[in-house]
Amino acid sequence: MIGSDPQRLRRRAISLGVRPDDADDIAQTAALRAWRSVDTLRSADAGPLCAWLDTIARNTVIDAQRGRRPVLVALDDVIADPNDVVADVEIRAALDEALVHINALPDGLRVPFLLTVIEGRSAAEVAAILHISPVTVRQRVARARRAIAHLSLARTA
Repeated sequence: MIGSDPQRLRRRAISLGVRPDDADDIAQTAALRAWRSVDTLRSADAGPLCAWLDTIARNTVIDAQRGRRPVLVALDDVIADPNDVVADVEIRAALDEALVHINALPDGLRVPFLLTVIEGRSAAEVAAILHISPVTVRQRVARARRAIAHLSLARTA
């Protein structure tokens, strides 16, 4: 399965919200875990094998995300000198660019993104508000993040 589609685990990691830069590491770790636990595989049929690999990939992503604790920095710490106009202008430019990218998203991606990321609502809460499933919310938020990253990269290139 891995030999016939070597990018499968990488794509799965990206679909779970892993940055493309880190997806190769996740895929490699998942492949190693699969190799080490091949004796737990109940069936070599395509369906169960895919489910087994996806479970290993998902658990690898969860383990990797647990190891990363977000570093919260107070805004006062970002600007050492409140009179530093250059730093203030750079921050405002970055925020303006982010807003342009967010506003460029279609409504179907922008609304779940804002409700989840900006307002801090759970996927279940957003799903209830928008009358869609929580899975759809998570997919749309992931697509929005990818679109924003793509727009940001395209702008800097």
